[in-house]
Amino acid sequence: MARRKYSSGPKIEPAVMTFHFTGISTPGNAASVNYIDLSQVASLVNRRFYRQGINWAVAGFKILSDGVPVGLVINKLPNSWVMANSWEKSMRTWMKMNREALVETESIRSKFLDFKIYADSTHHSAGFAANLLPATGSAVTATPGEWEPSKIYVPTAQNATAAQTTDFELIATGASFPGAGATGLPAVSLIEGYAASRGLPNVLDPNAPGDADDASGTTPENWMAALFNDGNSQTQEVLDDMISENNIAPYPFENDGTHVDTMYPGGGNQLAGLELHDIEFVTGTTIGATTRMKGGNFPCGLVQFTVSNSTPEASTITLLVDMVPGSHRGYLCEPMTEM
Repeated sequence: MARRKYSSGPKIEPAVMTFHFTGISTPGNAASVNYIDLSQVASLVNRRFYRQGINWAVAGFKILSDGVPVGLVINKLPNSWVMANSWEKSMRTWMKMNREALVETESIRSKFLDFKIYADSTHHSAGFAANLLPATGSAVTATPGEWEPSKIYVPTAQNATAAQTTDFELIATGASFPGAGATGLPAVSLIEGYAASRGLPNVLDPNAPGDADDASGTTPENWMAALFNDGNSQTQEVLDDMISENNIAPYPFENDGTHVDTMYPGGGNQLAGLELHDIEFVTGTTIGATTRMKGGNFPCGLVQFTVSNSTPEASTITLLVDMVPGSHRGYLCEPMTEM
């Protein structure tokens, strides 16, 4: 009998498929805001380097509670072209800064140099040291390796004897300059920086000439339209509507006649902050004390997991994150440049 041959598609490398986070505590009448960096976690549990600039696929979340009623919210970076373009332009600007500094000293380039950002100002304030770390089945938490945020250095003096710069870290969403973070450095926003670097839409589209609606009477300036005016035609009214209605973008933007600052979703002025992914509630009657939350894709692998406790009793929960097997070193994901 001939031996059966199997498909030789992309090899799926072995990788840990369930990330286990234990001891997530929330005091009574309080909320805890926790952050997970899936690239950091994957690097720890597999002992190999995963860059943060990955759009990760997650199969789902499973929460094991201790019986205390709590509310659960999962947020992520906005799944939008604004976030994708903001990340890529910021990353390429940071790489250009590094390249120019390394022109004569390329050999000192760090082996694990990577563009790492915070999700928002709260993440920046807590720092990467506060990220949730994976644990074994017996609740032994991993020892972290180096996971440093990227920095930019803005020159502040010309022709100075010593270099003078203002140093910043980077947050994906929200307004720039939220204050000093865990490292003591302030931060700038990817989305706000991207918005400030781009041109704006025309205030009116079409930006019609003043005579466009003059298509009636004995001296019509828009004589081409007036040629087809039968006296009782609706041409005049149609032109009036075309010029005065639906001629401004359906989203607010700087200099649109009302707003005076950029209005990109996820930035500082429009839908500020992270995107809602899912909400669930744990009650005293939750079957098996188990709650499941949906999967999805998570840009940069950044997950904000918030637990709201409105009871006087402290809550401690366990979180399981189920990944999806794929061809990128064992996982289903894609580079942020392809998002």
